[in-house]
Amino acid sequence: MTATLPDDLRADVQTLWDYHDMRHELRPADVGIGLGSHDLGVATYAAELFHAGMFPLVVFTGANAPTTIERFPRGEAVHYREHALELGVPDDAILVEPEARNTGDNIALTRRLLKAREVGSVVLISRPYQQRRAYATCKKLWPEVDVICASRPLPLDDYVESIGDVDRVITMLVGDTQRITVYAERGFAIQQEIPSRVADAYDRLVQAGFSKRLL
Repeated sequence: MTATLPDDLRADVQTLWDYHDMRHELRPADVGIGLGSHDLGVATYAAELFHAGMFPLVVFTGANAPTTIERFPRGEAVHYREHALELGVPDDAILVEPEARNTGDNIALTRRLLKAREVGSVVLISRPYQQRRAYATCKKLWPEVDVICASRPLPLDDYVESIGDVDRVITMLVGDTQRITVYAERGFAIQQEIPSRVADAYDRLVQAGFSKRLL
C-alpha cells in the first residue's frame, strides 16, 4: 500500500474531493450523527464537535460493509462508540444504531431511533467524500430536518496519509461520485448537479482503473 497521491492523478482526485465537500458552516444542532465507514476519524470528529458544544447527543450508525468487517468486527457504530468514550464523550450522550448497511439505512434507521425526540436539526458527520451523498440522501428521506454536513477538516494529502491506502481513497471517491447520479435516478436521494469538470475527472479515473466501487 502507498499513502502518497501520484502526481498524474492529483488534479482529478482533487477535483472529486472538492466536489464532495459541501462547505457547510458549522452551527449548533439537536443531534450529531456519525455515519459508519472504514474511517474512525468520523468518531474522532464527532467527539470533538460534542466537546465544542455543537450538539448534546451523538448517534453512531452502521453495521458492516465488506470494506469494514475486518477493521470493525463488532460493527462500525459499536467501534465508533467505544472510540468516542475513550475521547471523553459520556455514555449517556451516545446512542447506537447497529443495523444500517448503507447510507439510506443510516438516515432512515436513525430517524426511527430518534422518533420520540424533537429533532429539528442534525449534523451529519462522515468521511469527507461522503458529504454530498449523505446530504442528498438525508434531504430525500428526512426532508423536514435541517441538515449540516461535516468531516474532519483535513487536506486531501493528509487524509490519504491518515487512511494509509491511496487506492482505497480514490476508488471510494470514484464510487461515491457515481452514486450521486445513480442513487438519484433510483429514488434514493435528491438530484445533485455534476459539473462537467467533475464528470471529466471521474471518467479519467475510471479509465485509469479505479472502478472497484462502481455499481
